[in-house]
Amino acid sequence: MPNIRTRLLVVLVVLFGSLSVAGPTPAAAAPLPDSLWFDETPLTVHNGRFVGGNGREVVLRGYNVSGETKLKENNGLPFASTADAKKSATALRALGGGNSVRFLLSWAYAEPARGQVDTTYVAKATDQMRAFLDAGIRVYPDFHQDLYSRWLFDTDSWYTGDGAPKWAVDLGDYPDEYCGICPFWGQNITSNEAVKQSTHDFWHNEHGLQDAFLDTAQKTMTHLRQNLTADRFAGVVGFDPYNEPHAGSYGSGQTSRSWERDVLWPFYEKFRARMDAAGWQDKPLFAEPNLFWNANLDFQKQEGGLLDAGTLGPRYVFNTHFYDQKAISGIFMWGKAADGQYTGDFGTVRDRASATGTTAIISEFGHPLTGSVSDKAPTVYKAMYQALDSRVKGASWWSNPAGSGPVLSGSQWQWDIYNGRHHELMNDNPEKVQTAGDAWNGEDLSAVRLDDSGTPVLRQDARLLDRIYPSATSGTTVAFTYEDRSRDGSTTLTWNPVPGSLPNVAQLVGSGQYGLLLWRSNSGTAPTELHLPATFPTASTTVVSDLGTAYAPPSYGSATPVGVAAEPGGTGSRRLLLTDTDSGVLHYALVTNGANAPSAALLNAARSELSAWAARNAG
Repeated sequence: MPNIRTRLLVVLVVLFGSLSVAGPTPAAAAPLPDSLWFDETPLTVHNGRFVGGNGREVVLRGYNVSGETKLKENNGLPFASTADAKKSATALRALGGGNSVRFLLSWAYAEPARGQVDTTYVAKATDQMRAFLDAGIRVYPDFHQDLYSRWLFDTDSWYTGDGAPKWAVDLGDYPDEYCGICPFWGQNITSNEAVKQSTHDFWHNEHGLQDAFLDTAQKTMTHLRQNLTADRFAGVVGFDPYNEPHAGSYGSGQTSRSWERDVLWPFYEKFRARMDAAGWQDKPLFAEPNLFWNANLDFQKQEGGLLDAGTLGPRYVFNTHFYDQKAISGIFMWGKAADGQYTGDFGTVRDRASATGTTAIISEFGHPLTGSVSDKAPTVYKAMYQALDSRVKGASWWSNPAGSGPVLSGSQWQWDIYNGRHHELMNDNPEKVQTAGDAWNGEDLSAVRLDDSGTPVLRQDARLLDRIYPSATSGTTVAFTYEDRSRDGSTTLTWNPVPGSLPNVAQLVGSGQYGLLLWRSNSGTAPTELHLPATFPTASTTVVSDLGTAYAPPSYGSATPVGVAAEPGGTGSRRLLLTDTDSGVLHYALVTNGANAPSAALLNAARSELSAWAARNAG
């Protein structure tokens, strides 16, 4: 928890306001298009969940925007223009089903000269962030780094980095970068002495590097607060200070766990103080543990997970990444992912968040979409989304829904509309122009690209990405599952079929997609809300709930227990709204697109089956 030095830092920063970037207070914004009275409330952390202003549990789902920030071609910005940011935001909402983004920022471009924040860069980043907020998309910024800095790497290097500015690298007497036999760029983290030494210097504040970073972060946060309207700033969830932290090298007798305790956590306390001084007191810090704490390769795994940080509470979020290194290696996992592949890994994330007294988010997950292991992508992504939804695999879900645990928030890596159309001079080398994929160390993970007409199109199965999920639950989520019926080539992946013991429900769902939410009410004033994918047009959506049944649900109204409305932001995305008026009661709602004008008799029979099933398995 914050110590005396941290509290003193807050006082000093408040007294000496030279660290802020002054700016006019913006005028109040008009309500977002399609917003309803319960929208646009700020999020806090309460009882281990994200909670909105109406007391609803909120789940954040979306993407990282974007790896373009790691490149020089747009000077560390996610987009070449605010117009492109608006185009991307609309597509992310309408095609990708997202309600949030992790918005990447670059220290290198925010502070190109020591002590001098580039206000033009920060202002452009703010404008681009505003495009997402205006589309009804919540944002949490991230000062991103990989391999510490691009300026560590030679012009003819196989690899590059991002993060720290050139002046920060010039301060150190680092060896010429060399990774040895490194088929994967991430091996530089532990094999490249230049990366290891520079990273170590940052964590130990050599040359005042960490102080400079904290100063720039505070100025950036102050600018955002002062240049976003109150309504827009409410959509900024919190801040992710540092991507994928690692020691670089450990000191004598130091372990990964003691490094987290003695080096990483004090950094987060300092950053937390800067957030408070910048006017972000009510927003949580998204704290990442040691990068390798949850690696699924034994020789990479390191003890960690903020084990000694105590109770984090509502001012922090347990924030982690997960990539299946076994699958990506092409060696340690030969086959494809299967039902329940990652329920254990994501269950560990749930357990760590619960142990620290806060909520969790998996702020990066993904798998290559081209290359030698890309054939695994459809199953790996399906299994990851499945594990975000529930800690119970599909084959066991109907018999054990109460074991699901909280629905996890997550941000897929990544959403880059310039995928395959880059023009990046790798390490400033005009003979190494990168155009393919993500244009960064051979990666290709973007879920989106622009077609020849400049229109955003998905590169992955829309059934996988645009999903039903409980974006806001009025009460406590008991269980949730979604059978997306996504494809692996020509094969439909069905990992959670409706059991034969529920014949009417199975008939109603047929071969369609379905989602099922169970929640316990708490006298909330706002309805429960589920995102409706584009594959669920209102005219062919069926809802079976204890609150009522509906085929082609009506428009939402305060007296309508089951209704449909547009999601805020004017992007054409939609939501299902479920209204209860009680407290402590178990409710359920099945949503499917498999039925074609089902009869009242079938709807009532399915409702009877679900009521008995819910009482038996979750009551």
